[in-house]
Amino acid sequence: MADSEPKPSAQGKAPSEAPKEAAKDAPKDAANGTATPPPAASSPPSAAFKEQFKAFSKFGDTKSDGKAITLSQSDKWMKQAKVIDPKTITTTDTGIHFKKFKLQKITLADYIKFIDDLAKTRKVDVEQIKKKMTECGAPGVTSAVAKSKADAAVERLTDVTKYTGSHKQRFDETGKGRGIAGRKDLPDASGYVSGYKDKDTYAKTH
Repeated sequence: MADSEPKPSAQGKAPSEAPKEAAKDAPKDAANGTATPPPAASSPPSAAFKEQFKAFSKFGDTKSDGKAITLSQSDKWMKQAKVIDPKTITTTDTGIHFKKFKLQKITLADYIKFIDDLAKTRKVDVEQIKKKMTECGAPGVTSAVAKSKADAAVERLTDVTKYTGSHKQRFDETGKGRGIAGRKDLPDASGYVSGYKDKDTYAKTH
């Protein structure tokens, strides 16, 4: 009967055809042909990440209020966190994605979008990026290993007990410099009259 036929929808298609069209338009997984869900957004930034963002957005800029970060500050942060490296993410990549915002400074909300977009393009785990950036320490701080090596080098260079030759004569046993007395032999200038030197040594040498 004519009344049993499905009526076209507002777009001119039968209701039963709409789901088929939606499925047809959905992105497909190349491996099995199934629809691929859109990538999930990363988790909200932790309080520690927010503090890091504030610290690095002030790094090198005494006038910054810590609410927005520049590309240069971001690159310093990512380099310190070992996020930027020649094999995965480079400063060229960060520059391309940062400039999409068309601003010299971006807020924390936009910065999270920047990291999400960067991670998606470079196929890197966004949560791992944020973890590294959270745990890399305050701006300018090097790793514990590098710091220990530097401390050992400084200790070796400042340990006066290990000095030899003329360098050994320039410091006393406490490490205090002896001044000119440590660089040259000075005669005893005390005497009875002006110009008399080496008091009490005449009898010993004659």
